[in-house]
Amino acid sequence: MQDDIYPTDLHWFPKTSSGKKQALAEIFVLTSTDGKFHLVSKTGRIEKSVEAHRGAVLAGHWNYDGTALITAGEDGQIKIWSKSGMLRSTLAQQGSPVYSVAWAPDSDRVLYTSGKQLIIKPLQPSSKVLQWKAHDGVILKVDWNSVNDLILSGAEDCRFKVWDSYGRLLYVSSSHDYPITSVSWAPDGEVFAVGSFNTLRLCDKTGWSYALEKPNTGSVFAVAWSADGTQLAGACGNGHVIFAHLVEQRWEWKNFQITLIKKRTMQVRNVLNDAVDVLEFRDRVIKASFAHSHLVVTTSLQCYIYSVKNWNTPLIFDLKEGTVSLILQADRHFLLVDGGGVYVFSYEGRLVSSPKFPGMRADILNAQSVSLSNDTLALRDKTDEKVIFLFDVQTGKALGDGKPLTHKLEVVEIALDQSGPASDRKIALVDKNRDLYLTSVRRLGREHSIIKIGTMVQTMAWNDAANLLSGVQDGQFTVWCYPSAVFVDKDLLPKTLTTKDGSEFSSTPHILSYVGTQVTVRRADGSLMHSCVSPYPAILHEYASTARWEDALRLCRFAKASEEEDQTLWACLAGMAMGSRELAMAEVAYAAIGEVDKVQYINSIKELPSKESSLAHMLLFSGHVQEAEATLLQAGLVYQAIQVHINLYNWDRALELAVKHKTHVDTVLAYRQKFLQDFGKKESNKRFLQYSEGVEVDWEKIQAKIEMELGKERERAANASVRSSVASRR
Repeated sequence: MQDDIYPTDLHWFPKTSSGKKQALAEIFVLTSTDGKFHLVSKTGRIEKSVEAHRGAVLAGHWNYDGTALITAGEDGQIKIWSKSGMLRSTLAQQGSPVYSVAWAPDSDRVLYTSGKQLIIKPLQPSSKVLQWKAHDGVILKVDWNSVNDLILSGAEDCRFKVWDSYGRLLYVSSSHDYPITSVSWAPDGEVFAVGSFNTLRLCDKTGWSYALEKPNTGSVFAVAWSADGTQLAGACGNGHVIFAHLVEQRWEWKNFQITLIKKRTMQVRNVLNDAVDVLEFRDRVIKASFAHSHLVVTTSLQCYIYSVKNWNTPLIFDLKEGTVSLILQADRHFLLVDGGGVYVFSYEGRLVSSPKFPGMRADILNAQSVSLSNDTLALRDKTDEKVIFLFDVQTGKALGDGKPLTHKLEVVEIALDQSGPASDRKIALVDKNRDLYLTSVRRLGREHSIIKIGTMVQTMAWNDAANLLSGVQDGQFTVWCYPSAVFVDKDLLPKTLTTKDGSEFSSTPHILSYVGTQVTVRRADGSLMHSCVSPYPAILHEYASTARWEDALRLCRFAKASEEEDQTLWACLAGMAMGSRELAMAEVAYAAIGEVDKVQYINSIKELPSKESSLAHMLLFSGHVQEAEATLLQAGLVYQAIQVHINLYNWDRALELAVKHKTHVDTVLAYRQKFLQDFGKKESNKRFLQYSEGVEVDWEKIQAKIEMELGKERERAANASVRSSVASRR
């Protein structure tokens, strides 16, 4: 550099923009003390110098797609420039120097420092500015991650803090000996690095420390990560550059524990027999995932698939993009996410599909915004966080009519259940109010009915082999043993929960996995806790899915005899039996939990003459009135459809059906009159007044007509059973 250039900050032009390589990727911006910033090529030639600020330019940063550059100066000004170095606007002006700036994930807001304050300012002039006191000393460095949307700050008060994008404090460190001089997120947002005097610290995104190094380097003034997040470099006060590699990452599944012992070597330990295998890789390991009997490892160029039955011969295939940012596994497939897109592979290494939606940004997808099951992939949209796109894994096409699932609030976490048929697939979602909802993925022409099943839910995870959902809800560790009960009988849901005190899990726990009967929880201080769940609900699910109802009944009786989760299992069995239309089993289960009214209703369903009537009343039992009506009308049972609405006091709909089908208008009017007389009221509904003028109500005639309708239904049912027995004999 020329003698008069003293650099203060530099930032390389972003490598990728929505998967495309950029022509400009060979330059970086360099800010200096003479008030200029310089665009410099990688050969060191200064392409352009621009007068930017009075006094030193303290920070310069490209936005995520490289379309704009922001600079901050000693003069308290923040300016936005085009990529060629033309001034677009002065975003802010203040009386104190701005030491650090960061772009929001969508490049629509800017975070900057102002003494002890942090300020988030939108680029839109009329939008609201967010400002809060963040530290007790001058803030020296900030960083904002695009994947997890969290903010880091480090200051002269010798502390670093983690914030969400609304300015809520998530973590504050203990006081260090010296000011925090650098903070930097890893690209995938899972970890971050903190630099101070003779100190380099690696922390989890929730704040607790993985490692602390004490190099003799002076203050670490800046930290930068490699694009794959496996190594970092620090610029030190003594003129040296310090390099570090991430090692000692651990993955666990059932009786296996895997550790990355060197950057290209993994050690597999089977804790049952202490057998140890060593896995060697050609290139450095970037990401790994271990579940469903398979270990999936990606290096900078290849993907390795190991089965737990054979650690010697992995299946290997080459990767297109290289830097994989996320791996998710289901029983039959796994998902890779890189800067270019989302890819679903089988465990034989075959590409199954590559789903896409308009405006998808694969580089900012994380484990909370993506979920995979054997037949379905769910992705939460970043541009509108209320929207969830659902894809068929085999074809990569959007499910159903192609319309996404839309919630009324921003969604923070999604999870698909892992077992059962595709037609019954459910998705659980937690919104920003921390309410937990459940809905069916395949809605078969109906609107998505999104039903709330929990409140104040901090974290959740489905079981890997049965449709049990675990979560921490309002300080209680909760297992929803049969979440689908809400679609069968809402009153059952509270009885299908098992809860225990969750205070041992700390204030912000995170469920890592729910495998078999073991739930693994990461506490706020980084320690792992294991909690055991009863095996009975999972066994009950297995019996119900294979129609082994007698075995299910025996299991519930056995649990009752041992006085374990008596009500819970019976309630689950009641819901499962009702969902599978097993009335006899449902009757026994409802009787066991003391639901007498429901037992009586099930008995009345069993006595109905035709299949259609039975089906309609089962739908009514689950609260699906419209479907019940449609079933009866389709079978030609118009009177029965009208009677359903009379019983529910849906008078307008009952009259509408009677008039439309020109039958039983007098029946509806008679029941309406009786209803009003019982309550001592007068008719005020205009439609009923209009029709009652010309229709005479005669209870004897009405009773005769009803008997005739029921007789017809019995006759049809008898004929249908004769036809089916003749067909079976043939």
